[in-house]
Amino acid sequence: MRIGELSERTGTSRRLLRYYEEQGLIVSQRCENGYRSYDESTVDRVMQVRGLLDAGLPTRIIKQILPCLDKPRVIHFRDATPEMLATLEHERDRMTERANFLLRNRDAISEYLEAVRAGVRD
Repeated sequence: MRIGELSERTGTSRRLLRYYEEQGLIVSQRCENGYRSYDESTVDRVMQVRGLLDAGLPTRIIKQILPCLDKPRVIHFRDATPEMLATLEHERDRMTERANFLLRNRDAISEYLEAVRAGVRD
């Protein structure tokens, strides 16, 4: 698929997709006319990258952990410095806190909806 379709399917600007490619987060093939061509799996990869960026991870860390998200998993240890491991642990803990917060909010909204619907039926 071309960059326009990838942009549309992921809700990510073309400029940002080019940046992801420049950072080594996604890859494209070049057609004879010079246009970028992306594999279908790039849609999932872009969504993974966006999710990790939204969680606060910098692109340099995302680039290192992306292979861990593939199937089959490929894990590289050569660049795993104590600082990077500490950063990942911190970010993992932040994600856990955020996930718990989101779950509590989801449950509160569900309770509210149940109460409102029960009140409508009465």
